[in-house]
Amino acid sequence: MPHPRLTPATRSVLERMARAGHPPLHTMGAQAARAVYEKAAGVLEVAAAPLPHVEDFFIPARDGHAMPARLYATGLPARAGHGRRLPVLLYFHGGGFTIGSIATHDVLCRELCRLSGCAVVSLDYRLAPEYRFPQAVDDAWDALCWLAVRGPTLGLDGGRIAVGGDSAGGTLAAVCAILARDAGLSLALQLLFYPGCAGYGELPSHQHYREGLLLDATLIDWFFAHYLDEQARGDWRFAPLYAPDLEGVAAAWFGLAECDPLVDEGIAYADRLRAARVPVALEIYHGVVHEFIRMSRAIPEARQAHQDAARALAEALTQTA
Repeated sequence: MPHPRLTPATRSVLERMARAGHPPLHTMGAQAARAVYEKAAGVLEVAAAPLPHVEDFFIPARDGHAMPARLYATGLPARAGHGRRLPVLLYFHGGGFTIGSIATHDVLCRELCRLSGCAVVSLDYRLAPEYRFPQAVDDAWDALCWLAVRGPTLGLDGGRIAVGGDSAGGTLAAVCAILARDAGLSLALQLLFYPGCAGYGELPSHQHYREGLLLDATLIDWFFAHYLDEQARGDWRFAPLYAPDLEGVAAAWFGLAECDPLVDEGIAYADRLRAARVPVALEIYHGVVHEFIRMSRAIPEARQAHQDAARALAEALTQTA
């Protein structure tokens, strides 16, 4: 039964999904779920914005694996020291560490690039169950370190970097912000759309929104079972809310969905950052669900969230110029 706080547009989307009668992702194997998720990408989104520069390339991981990446820019980036290098957002897609890709988040990354004027690099980190925790963390961190050093070869400014992501990708961005603090790598911003921050579903929103919405308790358990062993749920690299010290991490912008099992842990993480004297901006988009930022054709709040996030990104990266 749809939650009474849902906006009419969100309720309509969920009702249409229910009428379509597609099998739930948690009834599938990971490969099949990835295919279904990718096929659905773009259905509820605005048209992909044309950009002057879109380039596919690879980033090497520490074990030699070549991670696919895609660069989006509103102009041709300056290379080989000629011209002004572009500030950049390193973006990690969502999907419970199990599904999702550059392709599924292409429209979103184009919008963030178009609206902010900043370059965006989207990363295909390795997925579970083939690659379990902490592989996604290692891949995300390796990509950030590479971008800080090698970004100028792509016309990017290694001194003006933000990290961001949605859901599991938001978790990776938050963890990378902590690792960057520890390594002395300065970041302009961590841009977090409804990040996973806790490991045990102990906060009230997990019970309040545990069924009937897009992300439910069964799907969360399915993702977690693919990605990590039970004892790793308390590891801060999976659940940054449990990190012992957050002082000195990059400023954060949060975009949370009100009707989402993860909303309380996002609020709790924002509170912990504030307690550590980290600058935090937090927006809660009322009446929408997890994944709403990829429903920009159907849900007005998604378009507003794109604009809010892009504004925060542009301000943070401009201030570090």
